[in-house]
Amino acid sequence: MQENKKFKLVSSKKTRYLLPNILTLAGVCLGISSIKFSIDENYSLAVIFILLAAILDALDGRVARLIKGTSEFGKELDSLTDFVSFGIAPVFILYFWELNSYGKLGWAITLIYSVCCALRLARFNLTKIDNQLWKSNYFEGIPSPAGGILILMPLIFEISGLNLNIDIKSYTPYFTILVAILLVSKIPTLSLKKISISPKATVFILLGIGVIFISLLFYTFEALLIFCSVYLISIPVSFFMYKIRSKKEALENSEDEHEDVL
Repeated sequence: MQENKKFKLVSSKKTRYLLPNILTLAGVCLGISSIKFSIDENYSLAVIFILLAAILDALDGRVARLIKGTSEFGKELDSLTDFVSFGIAPVFILYFWELNSYGKLGWAITLIYSVCCALRLARFNLTKIDNQLWKSNYFEGIPSPAGGILILMPLIFEISGLNLNIDIKSYTPYFTILVAILLVSKIPTLSLKKISISPKATVFILLGIGVIFISLLFYTFEALLIFCSVYLISIPVSFFMYKIRSKKEALENSEDEHEDVL
């Protein structure tokens, strides 16, 4: 006689997979909603929704690893969500704000950015980390969430109300193309995924996070502009750091091979 089985949406052993996937789905809802707000010309809320989507994108993977809820399904879902939230939504916001004034050229720039983001995500999914663990602290090119926020810098600048006598809108097409190139480039950028933190520095890190949170809460767009500028400056810095570390690693390997021969 067969035992009666209660219907369950997921088995009890797999419930831990739900939370990170819920965060991922919330992120894609935020990304799509940002397009709606940009159509309504509520650009402030559209930018905030992209920022929230980026925060959720940073959290879902870490939560999945923390609760041991990683899965192939979650990985694919996260990749598709990234394309919608950071490959389509931000550039559509820019299109409704400024790029549509360039006609066919503006739409071409919109498509170029989306294609570059899709290529970047496809390459990331196929990237295999080699035995040199220090390389796992670097991305090839800028990640899609960073790109999705960076291309909004001209819009963020206008919303912030800073009066620097700069016609920021005229730079929007060029800046969008630049970020698209950075997405598909092989320039090493810091990922900070496996940076070891000293227990003594924990208090200062928490203080820094608190300052960032307060800045975003009370000076949202000004703080975003500063963070984006700092990130842009960090790109050449991370490039030189990567090259120095790579040369050091190559030198150590050559010395080890020389010792083995002797």
